[in-house]
Amino acid sequence: MNPFMSGTRLRDMIRAIRACKTAAEERAVVRKECAAIRASVSENDPDFRHRNLAKLMFIHMLGYPTHFGQMECLKLIASAGFPEKRIGYLGLMLLLDERQEVLMLVTNSLKQDLNHNNQYIVGLALCALGNICSAEMARDLAPEVERLMQFRDPNIRKKAALCSIRIIRKVPDLAENFMHPATNLLKEKHHGVLITGVQLCTEICKVSVEALEHFRKKCTEVLVKVLKDVVNSPYAPEYDIAGITDPFLHIRLLKLLRVLGHDDADSSDCMNDILAQVATKTESNKNAGNAILYECVETIMSIEDTSGLRVLAINILGRFLSNRDNNIRYVALNMLMKAITVDGQAVQRHRATILECVKDSDASIRKRALELIYVLVNESNVKPLAKELIDYLEVSDPEFKGDLTAKICSIVEKFSPEKIWYIDQMLKVLSEAGNYVKDEVWHGLIVVISNASDLHGYTVRSLYRAFQAAVEQECLVRVAVWCIGEYGEMLVNNVGMLEIEEPITVTESDAVDVIEIAIKRHTSDLTTRAMALIALLKLSCRFPSCSQRIKDIIVQCKGSLVLELQQRSIEFNSIVGKHQNISSVLVERMPVLDEATYLGRRAGSMLATVSTSSGASLNLPNGVAKPPAAPLVDLLDLSSDDTPVPSSSGGDFLHDLLGVDISVGSSQSGTTQVPKAGTDVLLDLLSIGTPSPAQSSTPDILSSIQDNKMPANTLERLSSPSSISMHAPSPAGATPMIDLLDGFAPSQTLPEDNGPVYPSIIAYESNALRLTFNFSKTPGNPQTTSVQASFTNLSPNIYTDFIFQAAVPKFLQLHLDPASGNTLPASGNGSITQNLRVTNSQHGKKPIVMRMRIAYKMNNNDVLEEGQINNFPRDL
Repeated sequence: MNPFMSGTRLRDMIRAIRACKTAAEERAVVRKECAAIRASVSENDPDFRHRNLAKLMFIHMLGYPTHFGQMECLKLIASAGFPEKRIGYLGLMLLLDERQEVLMLVTNSLKQDLNHNNQYIVGLALCALGNICSAEMARDLAPEVERLMQFRDPNIRKKAALCSIRIIRKVPDLAENFMHPATNLLKEKHHGVLITGVQLCTEICKVSVEALEHFRKKCTEVLVKVLKDVVNSPYAPEYDIAGITDPFLHIRLLKLLRVLGHDDADSSDCMNDILAQVATKTESNKNAGNAILYECVETIMSIEDTSGLRVLAINILGRFLSNRDNNIRYVALNMLMKAITVDGQAVQRHRATILECVKDSDASIRKRALELIYVLVNESNVKPLAKELIDYLEVSDPEFKGDLTAKICSIVEKFSPEKIWYIDQMLKVLSEAGNYVKDEVWHGLIVVISNASDLHGYTVRSLYRAFQAAVEQECLVRVAVWCIGEYGEMLVNNVGMLEIEEPITVTESDAVDVIEIAIKRHTSDLTTRAMALIALLKLSCRFPSCSQRIKDIIVQCKGSLVLELQQRSIEFNSIVGKHQNISSVLVERMPVLDEATYLGRRAGSMLATVSTSSGASLNLPNGVAKPPAAPLVDLLDLSSDDTPVPSSSGGDFLHDLLGVDISVGSSQSGTTQVPKAGTDVLLDLLSIGTPSPAQSSTPDILSSIQDNKMPANTLERLSSPSSISMHAPSPAGATPMIDLLDGFAPSQTLPEDNGPVYPSIIAYESNALRLTFNFSKTPGNPQTTSVQASFTNLSPNIYTDFIFQAAVPKFLQLHLDPASGNTLPASGNGSITQNLRVTNSQHGKKPIVMRMRIAYKMNNNDVLEEGQINNFPRDL
């Protein structure tokens, strides 16, 4: 015998491994045993082969590699004795899987063992085949397995049926071969064979429509009779579990009936009575009975059933909700979520029980119950349900408040019967969980308040009271600050008092106190403080008696470490102190915010869009990302037809909420105003955003002054004599900027050298449209190409809602600036231009290619043109 060979038994090796105190000791023992097993394998020693393979299986379960013992499995399987075959097949199932090429060598041994005269060896082969069968083995051995389904011994028939399930899953085309043998198994008296036959029929129905129709016609009545016999059968100790006869067979039969009755009225009618009998006779005080009831309910909900039986099923789920077992309540909530689409009225009867589940101590049940309550809410029950949820919000766990707040806000917004109720409920939510409210929620509340002109006074007084009680809620503070800044005089003068209100006395100083508290709170973030500064600026004109105090508060922010607050403080202080003659114009009350536009923007923000910038989005100083001027759909999905209509304004809604009217620069003359690139002169005045270098903001401020019947030379008195420079012609690309501290300062820039000149190309042309590209490059940056796209209308019809979209391969980066307009005049009488910037990371190796899509409306009909642009100059 080899001196390295170990004759230790399996139990001795297990004791040695368990006695190890460290992982290193365990690895040493395993290495020693593996070395001994390898030595035995190399000597082809048959005496210890079964012992070595048993050790390898234990080592494999510990996670160590055992691939060197795979051939030993095949040798043991080829042995004549049952003990060797048992160890060999067990090793085959553990050490190999269907992806191993070695498995091909065992097919012949399996075929021989399936035809063996020893039924125990046949059983071993069926077990192995049912666990590791591959598609090739399934095709080769399917006839033997089909034959064994008629074997005299019930255990072999049972194993053959289970093996057939594996074969059908691997090769669905073989399902029809097992259809008739499976039908015969449904007549078995042996429960083990019957349950495997039912499972085999279920699998065949899933992969073959013809088999499904066959079982519906031939087996539905048989299955109903079997289920009835099982339900009414007397006590049988070999199948009894908690007083119920064979619940596993119950469940398998119900699942097969569910498959047969789905979308089939005849089969459903045949099983109605037995389902009602199962639902009423099964006891629900034990877990086995609850499992059967659950499957019965799911079957009733899936088949073509009568409303009475569905009500019975939903009532069973209602009883489940009162069960102390969390698992039973959870599956009941899941099933009620599906049932509400079938019979919502029956589910509504259990609304109170579901609402109690929202207050459950188990987090999973709370979350599932909240989702179900959200689906149950409608116009008739929104008030009581919202009240219950808001009351629970006060005592809910902090980790659950986020989900609960989001659902309450969505319910209130979706089903609100009137604006005053909406405002009241939202203020309650903000008072209880304002720190958990998302930005779009308080944005939407401000939009509703802006539109409810008869409730402005009531709202600002309610917010004042709420602020006194819940100053730590950030979103509540923001809404209160905004409303006091807009409607502060209504708060002080008690304007618009409603009958349900109690009188309140608020002085101008009290209103300023609220803003001062908001701006000095150490927990206030940048957005809140910025909004507070704007509110102070507005109140400085509306509360003249507090003007000096307001100025002192604003000045305190001059030393802020946050540049945004520091800059606002300096500029606002200058407005209050030096420019009283225009401050009233700057701080006018905001116009009513359009609810439809806001809702459209919210809906559009949820769609998948392609950013107009290849890099990160432009961030405003207050931390809010600036959206593109017009949303773009995914250009790679060119089959999509839901292209959104571009917005006429590129501003962000948060700018409106902060009191900056971004629309004041719109022209009042008869000329067509070119859409702005998302900025405005007032944003420059308040240092919000960055102006587009392609546009001048001076006409905006002039038009704003002309709207208020002020002479143009009024601005000259606001600044030093250097303001005369604004009347001088500025070079191309310069952007005159107004500085409230120093007046108008010239912004002279040298003409930019755009590098070498490239010939223009006609990128795309059809009967109705021509697209021309003009190219330029910046010296020192050959990878980046600036492209000016010019669109010309060749038809006699005007194009409106014009949108150009483009997509490029991954080695290119594309940046699109906003277009100069969205209306294209007819017959070439004008054009739309749009600037693009393309960066080619493979410059000199790969040429620029682009896929484009143009959408517009002609005579109110949507038109879509697509094309590939491949004729770029090669040296780009």
